[in-house]
Amino acid sequence: MKLVTFTDIEGPRIGLFADDTVIDISAVDQGLPEDMIDFLEGGKALLARAKVAATSAPRLRLEDITLLAPVQPRKLLALGINYRAHIAEMQARIPNFSPPSAQVWFNKQVTSVCGPNAPIHRPRVSSALDYEGELAVVIGARCRHVAAKDATAVIAGYTICNDVSVRDWQMATPTQTMGKSFDTHAPLGPWIVTPDELIDPQAVQIRTWVNGDLRQDFSTADMVFTCAEMIEHLSKAMTLEPGDVIATGTSIGNGVLRVPPIYLVPGDKVRIEIEGIGALENTVIEEPDEWTYTRR
Repeated sequence: MKLVTFTDIEGPRIGLFADDTVIDISAVDQGLPEDMIDFLEGGKALLARAKVAATSAPRLRLEDITLLAPVQPRKLLALGINYRAHIAEMQARIPNFSPPSAQVWFNKQVTSVCGPNAPIHRPRVSSALDYEGELAVVIGARCRHVAAKDATAVIAGYTICNDVSVRDWQMATPTQTMGKSFDTHAPLGPWIVTPDELIDPQAVQIRTWVNGDLRQDFSTADMVFTCAEMIEHLSKAMTLEPGDVIATGTSIGNGVLRVPPIYLVPGDKVRIEIEGIGALENTVIEEPDEWTYTRR
């Protein structure tokens, strides 16, 4: 299944995506949660109810609704330097660069999350705005100390993340968090694809375009640490909860390592496609003079 969060004149709620339409499952099962975290916490029972509801629920055209980020996570964790080709690229471009021997994690604050087609703000304080196409894992069960071999059981599905980065702010501090957490700098979507539809997350192609120019083209087979190994590592330290999002890293082709660097400017359209999931597209604008972030 493809799980979506969408809104229209009736407000935000959960649906399913199929055949270029959104199936409004709550229209026939009003007991279903309207929030994705609540839905995921219901586990297989709610997935089964959603399947039943979908058989008779109305279908809405995409032009009549707005897709939101499929989930507003409680934690958005991101792994850096996780592709062999990216490591080789950094070694070639950065003097004395030494790849880390362990997983390197940082937080993207959850206020950075936005949805498909939502604008990405170029911040007032920097012009070093960059893209990173990434596979994202969505956790489906509260868990701790999960062995890699058991990780599939706690995965709700997969989505696309654009790990938008403000490079000068990112490099200013060891944690990277400030440069990774500007508002609108974590587009997610367009939906969550359940594991029965994306069976092997370690064998999908990721491509990123800017204004139709292909900038990134790589396979998750090149990851240093697999999705399962990430879950094992993180869950040694912290409880993972339904709706938590894990961004699994990016590979070669970012703007910062081009010679000279090519950063995003207002008007740029960034499109990320992941095989088996779909496409996430967002346009860059200048940060509005008055910007207020609102979340439910």
